[in-house]
Amino acid sequence: MSGERDPRAWWLDDDPFDKKRHNENRNNSKPNFGQQNQKNPFQDILNEYFSNNSGRTSSVHKGSIWHFSKIEIQHLIQATLAFTLALAFMGSGRIFGALANPSSFVYFGILYFISLTPAFLLHEIAHKIMARRYGCWAEFRANPSGLRFGVILAALTGIVFMAPGAVMVAGKTSKDQFGRIALAGPVSNIILWNIGIIVAYIFGGNNTIFDQVTQTWLWGNAILAAFNMLPFGPLDGRKIKTWSDTIFNIWFSITLATVWITYKYSSMLFI
Repeated sequence: MSGERDPRAWWLDDDPFDKKRHNENRNNSKPNFGQQNQKNPFQDILNEYFSNNSGRTSSVHKGSIWHFSKIEIQHLIQATLAFTLALAFMGSGRIFGALANPSSFVYFGILYFISLTPAFLLHEIAHKIMARRYGCWAEFRANPSGLRFGVILAALTGIVFMAPGAVMVAGKTSKDQFGRIALAGPVSNIILWNIGIIVAYIFGGNNTIFDQVTQTWLWGNAILAAFNMLPFGPLDGRKIKTWSDTIFNIWFSITLATVWITYKYSSMLFI
């Protein structure tokens, strides 16, 4: 039986937070006289994910690390499309520019979708794979209010600031494991940035759409990595710094270096 998936483990691929809320509703003996529950389910899983998981070593998952549930795929698609839409508004000059020049809006939407979707998706999937490697349930959940706010803000101001969601982790991990789960996201962006540098060095300089995609790829991965390494709030940097100051300082310096190199030297690759 070694190497085979336990047939009883299928339920662990479902959302344990949904299961928890379902059980709480069943155990609630008080009648509900038409009152709606105002509790935000995203906040439940956000609180669980960003709580302190250090010092716990048992696990809850035995299935494949590559499992993606239907709801997770839906949330990834929603977040990707909303992020692309916000970027398209930014590139085309807010909603007024999009209305005045729809072709520009479509162009920037396609450009940013091709250039930045891998940066966003692989960042989140890296968190997921590392968490499941340590035996945790881990799935991406979009933040609907964050997506709406980000799209509206970009449409009105041309500024992209969005909380699209996060990979939610349920399971008992050690302090080191939780730090590595957080670090996996920025590391994935640094790997993608290096791939972009290699591609630009070999194929860049033709002044084509390919150059624009590659340059946007470099900027997107550099900024996403550096931003997530900030040691504040729910960002990866805070969890990494809690794990190890030394590792945080090393990787924060690396991400800042990618931003500086992209700003200072990347244009030379496209001459």
